[in-house]
Amino acid sequence: MYTAQGKLEQHSQIEAYLPMVRRQALALQVRLPAGVDTDDLIQAGMVGLIEALGRYDASQGTQLATFASQRVRGAMLDELRSRDWLPRSVRRQARAVDEATRELQQQLGRPAEEHEIAAALDMDPVTYRQLLGDINNGLLMPFEELLAEGGEHHFSEHVSATPLAELIQDERRESLVEAIAELPEREKLLMALYYQEELNLKEIGAVLGVSESRVCQLHSQAVSRLRGWLSEH
Repeated sequence: MYTAQGKLEQHSQIEAYLPMVRRQALALQVRLPAGVDTDDLIQAGMVGLIEALGRYDASQGTQLATFASQRVRGAMLDELRSRDWLPRSVRRQARAVDEATRELQQQLGRPAEEHEIAAALDMDPVTYRQLLGDINNGLLMPFEELLAEGGEHHFSEHVSATPLAELIQDERRESLVEAIAELPEREKLLMALYYQEELNLKEIGAVLGVSESRVCQLHSQAVSRLRGWLSEH
């Protein structure tokens, strides 16, 4: 049971971290379909924050701010996963894109061109680009999500839990960095702008000289390449 002082302290901590929760929600919201309500993300993040404050153990060597930030983001992602807005048919096609991309990479010894992937899927380029846009609407897109196997591994829950977990985290990130290095230059730049510079779709489009929808398509294609590379390595 919390004492009155304990409850007051928790309330003060929640107030202190509320701006961080809002920043996390806005950072995710600009990368997601328009139907996602920022208030829903904030509400989920607040649940994660309260959980983090209750579970925090300073003896693990992680700063409270870091631990809380990870749990808040994890709670928001869990909320997004629970909605599962991507139709099964699009999920099947997304897996087909991954497989075609991976096989062409093996056959050609280089990243496949967009028209080559479309041909392998028996699609015209316009239809293929539309599919990429549909697929992107179901991507959650945080950096750690690209490390997930089958979308079931909740990476943030294990971050910094032990020295071994930290080593595994570093190795996975190194693998992802290697995979990104294999991307075509335009997609490599897109990923850097998105994940490192944290630009939104409109800003990235301005840098690349393309529309926001085209940024979504290129992002889907890059993620497909990365999944294929990681599955092999």
